Amino acid sequence: MGTSFYNMELKQFKELFTDHRQIVLGDDFCVVDVRHDRKMVELRQPVRLDAYVLLFCIKGKICLNVNMKEFTMTEDQMAVLLPGYVGHVVDLERADKEEDVHSVWVCVSRSFLSTLQLDLHRILARGTMLLDNPCIRLTPEEKAIAVRYLDLASAVLEADVPNKRECISSLISSLLYLSEAVFGLRPASVRAQTSARSSRAEDIFGKFVRLLADYHTRERSIGFYAGKLCLSPKYFSKLIKTASGRSAPDWIDSFVILEAKNYLKYSELSIKQIVCQLHFSDQPTFTKFFKSHTGMTPAQFRRSRSESCPA
Repeated sequence: MGTSFYNMELKQFKELFTDHRQIVLGDDFCVVDVRHDRKMVELRQPVRLDAYVLLFCIKGKICLNVNMKEFTMTEDQMAVLLPGYVGHVVDLERADKEEDVHSVWVCVSRSFLSTLQLDLHRILARGTMLLDNPCIRLTPEEKAIAVRYLDLASAVLEADVPNKRECISSLISSLLYLSEAVFGLRPASVRAQTSARSSRAEDIFGKFVRLLADYHTRERSIGFYAGKLCLSPKYFSKLIKTASGRSAPDWIDSFVILEAKNYLKYSELSIKQIVCQLHFSDQPTFTKFFKSHTGMTPAQFRRSRSESCPA
């Protein structure tokens, strides 16, 4: 168990690829054109990037592990990664030349995105499928539109013009709405579920997901999240079930279990230390909680991951 996952700011991410073409707006926004080289090794270590990421696979194959699930991206696929996701590059496949693996990373800091004029809660609510599968293949038309967005962002940032931040803000808002639309079009079953949801439920669920990302290691009660949203626990629970098809406790437990698995797999923290990190009252309570959701004790899970992932 020689690796550990760590939090990474957008500034640190940019510094990994200083010798690659970058389009940047301070430490709030960047587009990085990444070719297969030794720098990609840095992304093989699990990281939690505190940013919203649109990842485009231009050529080759990129195998990603996101929140302990593996996804293989091929040419013309896009992935949407939300702040708090733990991920890393598992493998890269190329043809005859290293240049045959080519990706573009569009990253927006959480703080910058919070200042934009867009309904982020709606986008998050309708993007619930991202939690299960963050990757999707773009049609030729969608790819062409995405390329135009990136070209326009490049032109704005490279030009000697005022109000660059405001221009980029509008472009990012538009690009995120486009991404929401792309994911909303597929699959058909997701479309049907989405159309049946009320806008009120979608809005509350989006806010709930953002609160979970910030508080799941400390707060596990429905009352806490309902109170944050000024709702009764009963009404709050009904809205979450309507919007996502899953109960609020199920969502809370899923976030906590994923965090626990990340610590057990990627960190050197003892189980006692993990209990403290996740604010459980004691180790037996944590063990009972973990086993009820995974069928294994934390120690058994850690051993199983170590045996399946030799150094």
